[in-house]
Amino acid sequence: MMNYINLKWIGLLGIVVLTFSCKSDLETEPIELQTLDQVFDKRDSAGVNANRFLADCYRFLPSLGNRVGGDYLDAATDDAVSSNPTNTSVQQLATGTYTSDSYQDDQWSSNYQGIRRATVFINNIDYVPLKGKLENGTPFNRVWKAEARFLRAMFYFELVKRYGGVPLLGDKVYQLNDDMEQPRNSFQECVNYIVQECDQIKDSLRIDPMNLQFFGRPTTAAALALKSRVLLYAASPLFNGGNIEPGNELTGYMDFSINRWQAAENGAKAIMDMGIYKLEPEFKKVFTTRNMERIFSKQGDNNTSVENNNGPVGYSVGINNGRTSATQELVDAYGMANGFPINDPNSGYDAEDPYSGRDSRFYATIFYNGTMWLNRSVQTFEGGADKPGGTIQQTKTGYYVRKFMGDFETSTNYSNVNHDHILFRYSETLLNYAEARNERLTVPDALVYQAVEEIRKRAGINPFQLSLGMNKDEMRAVIQDERRKEMAFEEQRFYDVRRWKIGEAVFNKELHAAVIYQTGTGQIRQMVPVLKLNFEKKMYLAPIPFNEVIKNPMMVQNPGW
Repeated sequence: MMNYINLKWIGLLGIVVLTFSCKSDLETEPIELQTLDQVFDKRDSAGVNANRFLADCYRFLPSLGNRVGGDYLDAATDDAVSSNPTNTSVQQLATGTYTSDSYQDDQWSSNYQGIRRATVFINNIDYVPLKGKLENGTPFNRVWKAEARFLRAMFYFELVKRYGGVPLLGDKVYQLNDDMEQPRNSFQECVNYIVQECDQIKDSLRIDPMNLQFFGRPTTAAALALKSRVLLYAASPLFNGGNIEPGNELTGYMDFSINRWQAAENGAKAIMDMGIYKLEPEFKKVFTTRNMERIFSKQGDNNTSVENNNGPVGYSVGINNGRTSATQELVDAYGMANGFPINDPNSGYDAEDPYSGRDSRFYATIFYNGTMWLNRSVQTFEGGADKPGGTIQQTKTGYYVRKFMGDFETSTNYSNVNHDHILFRYSETLLNYAEARNERLTVPDALVYQAVEEIRKRAGINPFQLSLGMNKDEMRAVIQDERRKEMAFEEQRFYDVRRWKIGEAVFNKELHAAVIYQTGTGQIRQMVPVLKLNFEKKMYLAPIPFNEVIKNPMMVQNPGW
């Protein structure tokens, strides 16, 4: 256990930083002005200050939404572009115009700060004589420590999914006089560490996901969900048999193993077997109500931030910045309610009435010309209220993003809506299971079909059943398509395309807008290019921050950077 007696002020924690976490972050919260003896008070059986310290660790969890320079990360994929008329941070990600010194989603420093704080808590919470136990007899000291270990494991995963292998610090909290030139651990070591942490803490966490007193704290299922996602990434082609630099243990495994897909399948199945979680019947409500589909969320606020940031611009109600423009490519990905893709002759798709009869997730995700919103129809035709032209920020594609917003179709004003950051939900579990099992088997079986069909059924697709007799490749395409539609704007596609190792094919293309002209006799539609994506092999992994590499001779840069 760490000897903390000589570290007088917790405020020093923001200054004492590792070479791989170099940006100091001296916080302003009152907890930072207390000594470690005060925070981990041997006389405080309620653990008031320790609990505040733990709560502060949660702020390093990922936030979703308009976080990359004001944009959704998905605007760096083929699903959207930023409506901002300037060259935004997310556009630089989309076009590959960044370097190791200017990566626009660098999370290295913040995650290592979170790791440090969580480790300080883990090393010191046993000094606090907490009273109380869970219903299963687990003492609160153990529960709180398990929560901090979950957070630390989550921070490591956020690093690994971006960079590959990273330095693992264990329970050591480095001091100013320590050797801080640490090498990167291998990808395999990092995956094993995160999985082992999840296995060791899962039985020390709470079970009930809807306990309002502890809402937002990780449960057993949250640990299993993190394990499931880590194992899915580890089994995926980018790391499992498709290492972008063969022989480099930092960027993936040295071999392919079908057993990794088996482990990923088992990881998802463990959550399914709990029998606690289920799909919320109405897709829109997944994101605005606390329900049994949510496995773990970073708590947000009840506000109108998503609506203000992304709502169509032509409304006088509140602030509507229209920040995100969904692409025609994403719109076309949503098939018809009868289950056929729009390019199938049996689909019933009508190019003259393109938004009728679509997959219900389309309506919950996209604002299109004619959508009812705030008691009038959205107008994204040229010169319409929501695409007026001129210099104001507005849709570049003829579409806005509706997902995560409240039900304001017939309202005259916005009102506060729950905007938690949903980090794991049961729908992903089903998709993880289907993908891993399909990849493990020679031919998809009934259980693969069942998992995918459960999601399609919730989407209102009728018939929701898939065509029988598909081979592995055909089912893979279906699963990837369902994942795109189901998880749009949840920061999945950016990494899914990378872990599937299809970036050169999917992220090297022209994206398109729908330009609509309103005439006296109807509408004229044209599909026009709006942005050219660019993807190079080196972009499968993010660059290690330049300043970390130059000051640490042991810090090996990722290939190509």
